[in-house]
Amino acid sequence: MMLTSLPPSPSQPVHFFCSSGGNAGLACATTAVTLGQPATIVVPTSTSDFMVRKLRGLGAEVVQTGATWAEADGFLRETFLGKGKEDGVKAVYVPPFDHEDIWTGAATMVDEIAGEFGVGGRFAGRGGVDAVVCNVGGGGLLNGVMEGLERNRKRLGGRGHEGVRVLAVETVGADSLNASVRAGELVTLPGITSIATSLGARRVSEKTWEWAQRAGKGLVSATVTDAEAAGACVRFLDDARILIEVACGATMATAYNGDLRRYLGEGLTDEEWARRNVVMVVCGGSNVSWEILEKYKATYGIE
Repeated sequence: MMLTSLPPSPSQPVHFFCSSGGNAGLACATTAVTLGQPATIVVPTSTSDFMVRKLRGLGAEVVQTGATWAEADGFLRETFLGKGKEDGVKAVYVPPFDHEDIWTGAATMVDEIAGEFGVGGRFAGRGGVDAVVCNVGGGGLLNGVMEGLERNRKRLGGRGHEGVRVLAVETVGADSLNASVRAGELVTLPGITSIATSLGARRVSEKTWEWAQRAGKGLVSATVTDAEAAGACVRFLDDARILIEVACGATMATAYNGDLRRYLGEGLTDEEWARRNVVMVVCGGSNVSWEILEKYKATYGIE
């Protein structure tokens, strides 16, 4: 894609601040560069050196502190947003997942999916969408998927978020949604132990928990191990020639380990399952490299 024009710079100087496990910070830094404005990204100590180098390569100031995203976010708020303002500079806090603009942006993906299965779309006449599978960190992506399914109810044949099942996947050790579902209330994990640092929110957003309760059996919370997620990254590279990070590997692991059918196709015959249209959200390819995959292969004995 070629950019024919750039968005206008803000009339008032802006300094962007974002706390992130990596990917949201990268998006913020990229936007700041595009607008010609400075950005400060605060990440936890678990964020890889690979991602930190990417952020600094874009010209962002990177502060690495705290064991988890929550601690990094608290540091950002107290240190940068809590002090006096820079003269003539507007401080803009960019949340990594817990904001309606982020959810609405993610929901446009479902608009595209609905278009593909609607009249004139590539998959028109194939029976519509039966399920969507995505990963969960703080819940921004999942909130967008649920919002998109709701507003595309008619285009999806009246199914909406109630008829199209959603499989929400986390890695063990970053499973704040799954822990809440099992507890029957919104809970905060004591810490993050998974290698999927992009999913490392100790607590999902209030909106995510609201969707989980509202969707009932239409939203299935699942977990996979780090080893399964890492293995899925390697297999997906072989199968699709697409390099994804381990957070997305969690999503794809369900297709490789049998969870997909166990959660979404229970009781169906092979023929019935083959006719199901399941959309896998493949996202997150920033925090990965060939060297990182090789490390996963050695660590988990992946061939």
